[in-house]
Amino acid sequence: MSEPMPSKARALLQKIKRRTWMKYALRGVGPNDNFERLDLAYTIEDPWNMDSPGEIARFEATNRIIAREFGRLDSLLEIGCGEGHQSAWLARVANRVHGLDVSEKAVERARQRVPDGQFDAADLFTHTWPESTPRFDLVTACEVLYYMSDVERTLARMSELGRNCLVTIFAPAARRVGPHLDRIANLRKDWIWHGGTVWLVCWWRNE
Repeated sequence: MSEPMPSKARALLQKIKRRTWMKYALRGVGPNDNFERLDLAYTIEDPWNMDSPGEIARFEATNRIIAREFGRLDSLLEIGCGEGHQSAWLARVANRVHGLDVSEKAVERARQRVPDGQFDAADLFTHTWPESTPRFDLVTACEVLYYMSDVERTLARMSELGRNCLVTIFAPAARRVGPHLDRIANLRKDWIWHGGTVWLVCWWRNE
């Protein structure tokens, strides 16, 4: 009878499996709205390693910025909610969390993770909202602008839907995404650090 694999070895094996899968699943994914390949990534659970200490640190820091800048929110829309890992954190600063993601697989898991949230598998631009739907207090897009073919249009749509907006981006991507953000009037910025990883946080008010 073989002995059980040590926990560190299991974690390393899981990491290798995840990286190998994502290298395949994200082939051809870039700023091109490749929703099919993004959905494919969710064939495995937590493909982005959202349970890692770095991502949890980002969630905590993002919540601190939201609480500091906007206070307690009544409604929040999360674009690119994935499996709801960050949604669960955002639910701590908002009474109502609504999430959108292009992956049906991810949205099903988000509904299980955050039962009180409302989640739809939909594209930001094709999803229809009831005419009576008020603007959200805050619209977030954390770690998703890299995959949008038209960042300007995405930011404009966010501003249409929300009284306030907030995005986070991995610092190395700021060279491509940053110029689009810098065109927004009254843009505010901050940084999140965890170990050697840095994220840029940007937010703006629309009224």
